[in-house]
Amino acid sequence: MTPTEWAIIALALVGAFFGGVAAVGIVRLPDVYTRAHAASKSDTLGAVLTIGAAALALQTDLSTIKAVFLLAFMFLTNPTAAHAIARAAQDQGIEPWTAGDEEGER
Repeated sequence: MTPTEWAIIALALVGAFFGGVAAVGIVRLPDVYTRAHAASKSDTLGAVLTIGAAALALQTDLSTIKAVFLLAFMFLTNPTAAHAIARAAQDQGIEPWTAGDEEGER
């Protein structure tokens, strides 16, 4: 295997790992603010790494350019969307979860 193939495999695996971390974070975290954080950070990194692997694998001029534009678009829009969701939750009066908000204490 060539070094490029190893880089493609590594980027794809690390991207899939961070995508899985984002999915677990969305399911396991307690409120909209922490879920938005997990989705914006881990999901963005996972998508960028995975699309980077696809750009390396395609190795054609037009496809690589499209992948780079998609990388830039996702890098800018994912955190912006998470911020908008958190701002909307704050505007609706949703309180952040705190350590004192256990099941029996509400």
